[in-house]
Amino acid sequence: MYKLCIIGLGNPGSKYDQTRHNIGKDWILKISNKFFKEFTNKIKFEAQIGKSHNDNILWIIPSNYVNNSGKTIKKIIRSTNINAKNLLVIHDELDLYPGDIRFKEGGGHGGHNGLKDIIEKIGTNDFNRIRVGIGHPGSKEEVSNWVLTKFSPSEEQSLNKSFKRFEEVFDMICENQIEKVQKILHTK
Repeated sequence: MYKLCIIGLGNPGSKYDQTRHNIGKDWILKISNKFFKEFTNKIKFEAQIGKSHNDNILWIIPSNYVNNSGKTIKKIIRSTNINAKNLLVIHDELDLYPGDIRFKEGGGHGGHNGLKDIIEKIGTNDFNRIRVGIGHPGSKEEVSNWVLTKFSPSEEQSLNKSFKRFEEVFDMICENQIEKVQKILHTK
């Protein structure tokens, strides 16, 4: 039984690499390099999968679009019997500035269609999230295009700093030291 399942949300295809919507996928690819060489394509799960920490941690990159991520996660839960509380979804967050990062336990989808799909498909919102700020374009009408754009150089610098903070707390996340993680990530 896995003690943690880390899921990085993002759209498939290289044209979406390094876009705002793909920050979860990009970050999981970056941090996983420390623990294993490469992901394996698992068609039955519609995902790229990796394992680390003596097979105690399962790493998932859904192969479907962000807004359909729940399909993959439902299949993973059914196959592994992992509890939703042991899921950690890394995703983009419009309501945070680029460089801001938050650890959230449970809660609603906040308008994020990927989270909305996950909650609908697995039947609970009781999973953990790493919310990575991507900023807001200013108006609701621009959001669909905004999430598919790349970051500016100054935003990239801010995101690199926040990724380093994520790396610093990663072992604490694996050890379920949530209060410590939140204190570090939520303090400027």
